[in-house]
Amino acid sequence: MRLPSSLLFFAWICLALSAASAQTPRINTIDPPGWWTGLPDPMLLVHGENLNGAQFALTGKGVTLVRTQASQNGHWAFLWLHTANATPQTLRLTARNSHGQASHDYVLAARSHDAAAHRGFSSTDVLYLIMTDRFADGDPANNQPGYNRAAPRGWHGGDLAGIQQHLDYLQQLGVTALWTTPVASNGAMPESYHGYAATDLYAVDSHFGTLEDYRHLSDALHTRGMKLVIDLVPNHLGVQHPWVLDPPAPDWFHGTLQHHRSAQHDFYQLVDPHAPKQAWRDITSGWFTDAMPDLNQENPLVSRYLIQNALWWVETANLDGIRLDTFPYVDRPFWHDFHATLHSVYPHLTTVGEVFHRDPEVTSYFAGGETHEGIDTGLYTPFDFPVYFALRDVLAHGKPMTELATVLRQDALYPHPERLTSFIGNHDTARFLTDAGGSVPRLKLALGLVTTIRGMPLIYSGDEIGMIGGEDPDNRQDFPGGFAGDAHNAFTQSGRTAKQQEIFTWISGMIALRKVHPVLQTGIEQNLLADTDVFAFVRAQRDAGCSSGHTEERVLILLNKAPQARHVDLPMQDTALAGCTEFGVLQPAKGTAPVASAGTLHLEEPAESMTVYSVR
Repeated sequence: MRLPSSLLFFAWICLALSAASAQTPRINTIDPPGWWTGLPDPMLLVHGENLNGAQFALTGKGVTLVRTQASQNGHWAFLWLHTANATPQTLRLTARNSHGQASHDYVLAARSHDAAAHRGFSSTDVLYLIMTDRFADGDPANNQPGYNRAAPRGWHGGDLAGIQQHLDYLQQLGVTALWTTPVASNGAMPESYHGYAATDLYAVDSHFGTLEDYRHLSDALHTRGMKLVIDLVPNHLGVQHPWVLDPPAPDWFHGTLQHHRSAQHDFYQLVDPHAPKQAWRDITSGWFTDAMPDLNQENPLVSRYLIQNALWWVETANLDGIRLDTFPYVDRPFWHDFHATLHSVYPHLTTVGEVFHRDPEVTSYFAGGETHEGIDTGLYTPFDFPVYFALRDVLAHGKPMTELATVLRQDALYPHPERLTSFIGNHDTARFLTDAGGSVPRLKLALGLVTTIRGMPLIYSGDEIGMIGGEDPDNRQDFPGGFAGDAHNAFTQSGRTAKQQEIFTWISGMIALRKVHPVLQTGIEQNLLADTDVFAFVRAQRDAGCSSGHTEERVLILLNKAPQARHVDLPMQDTALAGCTEFGVLQPAKGTAPVASAGTLHLEEPAESMTVYSVR
């Protein structure tokens, strides 16, 4: 049977419209999702269909579309905008070809004027690390399928609301700055509760809440005079990120999913001027794991995308600082450009980089303020991993206290050793208490040292109550009291065990001591004695002693890790103690008052203890 000609014509029209529709440009998303006046000109990454060959137009006042570049498959387009003369407004972006057009609104907003934001962290702060999924479940509604607290590498339900609900606890401890593990979406990665395998760099992971929840946390912290530090990972992504199978441009990654190198970890190759190029390329171009594709920051498109991403998060959430993951695995030129751009917008913003190595020669190589290979990374400070290893060695593994003094002596390698961030453990290491065989006195000595030596102390959530745990993931157990059904609540004094309360009282007391004696925050450090079991040092505003006419307070710290009491004699001449006559024992560290005679200070320090003295 023949169809009527009218039906044939109608069918032909439908086919023609369908074909045209299939070739019409489509705009799905734009990165970054919005921008601000007064920030550097943005490069937009548009994702959609049939973008190759399309003509782009931008409607707005004082905004110019400078140039465009589309991917060969038409799924991606880069658009460079000039916004220096623009005022806040909603722009209209249009992509058009012979088959039709697609449009998308784009908001150019006014920048934040929050005076409490973008302040940066420093040695005057106490930084606290929270692994968001393991701290507290404040909103059970976002516990998604797959949530299972019994799974060591699964999602447990901790979220941003849970953190905000326990800010009183952080202030009772004495914390002034909060670092959370990455908040960017890892949702497509079944075991990425940790946040280090992002699948969307412009979204908060739905397990943790929403972007508004993150903003609310930032506002709540700033209201309390506290700071927020984001964890960014410019080195790599999660293997489920859409880019992995559909990169926006050639050489977006180092290698491909099928063909790539594994990252090597010998950082000495990076600092060795005689190392062959291939040795360090295997570090900066290798994949951290097969599930974490390595981004190619040498590609200017990738570099600009990542730098803009950092700007977007800082402005969106009014952040104060950035923790930078896997710092040595990214080439130095990127870090220079990264910091130069951020500091041009946020001059007080500070950054701390992960350089997981025990040798100060290596960690200092990445610190900003000094040029290596003709490049200054601009990094405010690296984490003090050398001191971390030294503290484990001397307090958990039986090595002499001289090992710590040896590491501190190498502060001369850093342009700014006073900025270093010291710690006794983090989410990548076994818990200190476990490593020290359960010794609470040794844990208290370690916490006491990180709050009194130069730099900024970092406390890993749970160390303040003596949580235990071996290597990953055992070191990432849930904070007791943060989840429904927990047997006890360590967020409250009444809910802590006697041991937990002993440790909490000690570290909160040491942080309080640090707060009321600013010399412990910003003073110079003068090390007076180190032997097998004893370490003695002074924090002062200057090297000169009391006899020089400078009457400002000094603080003397004496630590004895031996199982028996020690008598200690400290020479005073030509030290920061010269001519000082007043010595007072400061709480919470208890000891006997020292006696000065004939230029020597005589002290008695109990077994496995630490005393802090006010000196004038």
